[in-house]
Amino acid sequence: MALVKIELPDGSLREVAAGSTPYDIALSIGEGLARQSIAARFEDRLVDMSTALECSGRLALITQNAPEALEVLRHSSAHLMAHAVKSLYGDDVQVTIGPSIDTGFYYDFFSEKKTFAPEDFEAIEKKMAELAKQDLPITREEMSSAEAIELFRAMGENYKVELIEDLGETRVSLYRQGDFVDLCRGPHVPRTGLLKVYKLISVAGAYWRGSEKNAMLQRIYATAFSDKKQLKAHLARLEEAKKRDHRKLGRELDLFSFNEEAGAGLVIWHPKGALLRSLIEDFERKEHLKRGYDLVVGPQILKTELWKISGHYENYRENMYFTEVDEQGYGIKPMNCLAHMLVYKTKIRSYRDLPQRYFELGMVHRHEKSGVLHGLMRVRGFTQDDAHIICRPDQIDAEVKAVMQFVRDVAGIFGFEYCMELSTRPEKAIGSDADWEAATSALRSALDDSGQAYEVNEGDGAFYGPKIDVKLKDALDREWQCATIQCDFTMPERFDLTYVGADGEKHRPVMLHRVIVGSIERFIGILIEHYAGNFPLWISPVQAVVVNVTDKQAEYVKKVEAQLREAGIRVHADLRNEKLGFKIREAQMNKTPYMLVVGDREMEEGQVAPRFRDGTSLDPMTVEEFIRFAAEEVKSFH
Repeated sequence: MALVKIELPDGSLREVAAGSTPYDIALSIGEGLARQSIAARFEDRLVDMSTALECSGRLALITQNAPEALEVLRHSSAHLMAHAVKSLYGDDVQVTIGPSIDTGFYYDFFSEKKTFAPEDFEAIEKKMAELAKQDLPITREEMSSAEAIELFRAMGENYKVELIEDLGETRVSLYRQGDFVDLCRGPHVPRTGLLKVYKLISVAGAYWRGSEKNAMLQRIYATAFSDKKQLKAHLARLEEAKKRDHRKLGRELDLFSFNEEAGAGLVIWHPKGALLRSLIEDFERKEHLKRGYDLVVGPQILKTELWKISGHYENYRENMYFTEVDEQGYGIKPMNCLAHMLVYKTKIRSYRDLPQRYFELGMVHRHEKSGVLHGLMRVRGFTQDDAHIICRPDQIDAEVKAVMQFVRDVAGIFGFEYCMELSTRPEKAIGSDADWEAATSALRSALDDSGQAYEVNEGDGAFYGPKIDVKLKDALDREWQCATIQCDFTMPERFDLTYVGADGEKHRPVMLHRVIVGSIERFIGILIEHYAGNFPLWISPVQAVVVNVTDKQAEYVKKVEAQLREAGIRVHADLRNEKLGFKIREAQMNKTPYMLVVGDREMEEGQVAPRFRDGTSLDPMTVEEFIRFAAEEVKSFH
């Protein structure tokens, strides 16, 4: 009998018969461990508890409470949900795909007869509970692709047939539980009885394979956890997220809107929203100028030939819009780098002139599919806080570290934590292997020196260079990708950028593409949800509202309003013939930081009585004292 050596996480070795399973090894340690283990990691691969181990290697058992367990639980729960849907609706519904995602899982269904709605969730969850209670074994089997195609075609599951045909594999794996079978790589929990904590969340439309040319599917989103406390906490976060939804608050606070007559994914900014945006843009300009950047502005369209030189036409044109002027093709810019390189090329540059740092709040347009548009978070026209640093190779390290410090400073001002990823060369890329290696090493070295923890995201770099991605964590601990730093050896080559070195010869510079907050639109959406609309005083479109008790104080209120406005405070006087309580509640609903109440006493003594938006009050103070008080608060944030 052949034996294999299995190394456990504590370093101990177990010699077992070839073909033994993770379950066998767990059982040899203890029955409790065997019951609690839902999957295993063999070497670097997640496997089922029933996987035969034919060679020696490292094995880690994954119990329900282990960090890696969640993905397996959720993927298995997706199959359980699909099983329940098929049990309830039979041939009226075809199954497509059902992966786990960061917040849970989903499954896409096709049906010409059944339209899913939240009212269906209770019945589906009840059927899921019945199937879980049956404790059905979940088993893996492999067969030839031809056999699998025949199986699914006989079942009327045409989408599974298409998936198998497109895989181009000779053999595929399936998972069975009771009378339900699904195409899947796995792994899965050993039996349905382990799936007890789940909740269906919402239903949405989704095109098959993300293409508008394909059929519209119905996507049911859900989540699953190993215990009820985790689920309860997650549902509470979802409820809080609904309250903070930037689309809802954007309407309530009268910040922005979308209009189908104007076009999907195109933001229309209302006065308060435009002011909020302007405040953030002014902040950006000031911070960039302070750090040695020069402001530039490029055109909205550039000749198609330039986009061919840059590689965008070949690698990015499906995301671009094109037009024609005087029989000449133009591309509407999806990014700002081309014009910045043209600025650089207007002069002969010396090594002493570098780095050149060009900053632009540049409006760009990208062809996003309608199915992925989402409020301010995903739009077709947006403004980037885009900059390009053209530098000598020996300056890369210092410039990357300076950008990382810039990100750190801005995240601190807005109250965000963040994490970082290093994204490496994708399959679709331009440039030489040597340039990619140099660029990747430069970014990795800067990250290592900074002491900042980071993960490596293989194959997710830009087509012209590797990048550092920064993910902000908001008040609900959600991650948002905002800042990015991209190291590009290729564009300077393609556009023949040069500088004269100390030796009098021409040399090739390097270009760093970087944004700090990224899309201004998206960042505002994130801020709305992060602060729940309660913006800090320095970026609140309206910082204070002056409220009179009776008409007797109207003239004094106007005087206070003028005095505050003169001091630079964004203020509004509410002189409507309404009760004081009504006007205060409305100001609170509008998330106004301060309500300055004026009655007879305040008018007589030249004061105002400030109230916070949370309802607490300050002692009456003079208008001059409030101006100083507000100035100190603004200073504390920025």
